[in-house]
Amino acid sequence: MTLDYSAILEDRYFDYLVSGAITTFSLALAAWVAAIILGLLIAAVRNIDFLPTRWFCIVFVDYHRSVPLLVQLFVWYFALPELLPQAFTQSINRGNPEVFFAWVSLTLYSASYMSEDIRSGLRAIPPGQFEAARTIGMNYAKMMRWVIFPQAWRLSLPPLVNQALILFKGTSLASAIGVAELSYQARSIETQTFRAFEAFSLVTLIYMVGTIMIMFFGDRLVARYALKRG
Repeated sequence: MTLDYSAILEDRYFDYLVSGAITTFSLALAAWVAAIILGLLIAAVRNIDFLPTRWFCIVFVDYHRSVPLLVQLFVWYFALPELLPQAFTQSINRGNPEVFFAWVSLTLYSASYMSEDIRSGLRAIPPGQFEAARTIGMNYAKMMRWVIFPQAWRLSLPPLVNQALILFKGTSLASAIGVAELSYQARSIETQTFRAFEAFSLVTLIYMVGTIMIMFFGDRLVARYALKRG
C-alpha cells in the first residue's frame, strides 16, 4: 500500500475536514459551557433540604450516568421528537435538528458528571465557611454565590477540565445521528476516495491537537485559579 495524502488535501475534501473541525469544536464548547451552568444548578439544588427537588436531581444524575451516551443520542433524536409538540418539532427541523439534539444530549450527559464534580468541591468547603456566611446575614442564594461557589469552583476545575476532554472526544458519537463533525467527514472522504488510512489518520491528528490544546489551556486555567495554600 502506498500512502497518498494529495487526494485528501484537495480543496473539496480539505473543506470537509475544516467544516468537520469547526462543527466538532463548536459543539464541544457549546455543550461544555451549558453543562457547567446546568451542573452548578443541579449541585446547588441537591444541597437544599427539599426532598422532591433533591430526588429529581438524583434521578437525573443517575439516569445520565447509567445510560450510554450513544443510547441517549438515539433517544433524543429518534424517540423524544414523537412526544414533543408538532409546532416545536417543525421549528427545530427547519434548522439542523441533528446538531440541536446532539448538543442537548451532550449537555445533559456532561452536566450529570460535572454536577458530581462540583458537589465534591462543595463538600470540601469547611463548615465554618457556611456558618460565617449565615452569621453575617446572608441567605442561601447569596451565601452560595459569594462565598461557597467561588471556592468550590476552584476546587472543581481539574475534573471539569477532564470532562472537557471527554466531551470533546464524545462529539464523535454525534455522527451516528448525522452530525457532520470530524469522524463523519472522515467517513465521507474515505467513501469517496477509498483512502481510509489517510482520511482517519488526519482526523486522528486533529483530535490529538484538539486534546493537547484543551489540556494546555486547562492547565493554565487551573494554575490561575488554584487556591493558594499556606
